Amino acid sequence: VQLQASGGGLVQAGGSLRLSCAASGGTFSSYGMGWFRQAPGKEREFVAGISWRSSFTAYSDSVKGRFTVARENARNTMYLQMNILKLEDTAVYYCAAEKYASSRAFEYTYWGKGTLVTVSS
Repeated sequence: VQLQASGGGLVQAGGSLRLSCAASGGTFSSYGMGWFRQAPGKEREFVAGISWRSSFTAYSDSVKGRFTVARENARNTMYLQMNILKLEDTAVYYCAAEKYASSRAFEYTYWGKGTLVTVSS
């Protein structure tokens, strides 16, 4: 499956953005999905995950209550709604797919190219 993340950009602190991850070339509805991010000089970290039927979602403590992950299997697309953005949310955001959603990056086989989110003061 091929993944493409989009929707990044420049936003002021306190603002919102919605990222999308479009999938092609596979049966999207059979994959667990995850969002990860990598800030300059830091390791890639888990942001959110969602199971193939959306029955299970998980978030990192740093985004819980501010970010919401969702998916539309009919559109082969996953979303990340990001609200109350903080300076520390600045990073390249990546989407990933695997048979089962996980918070561990090494467990994902398929990755999209990232989209940059920059939060300014």
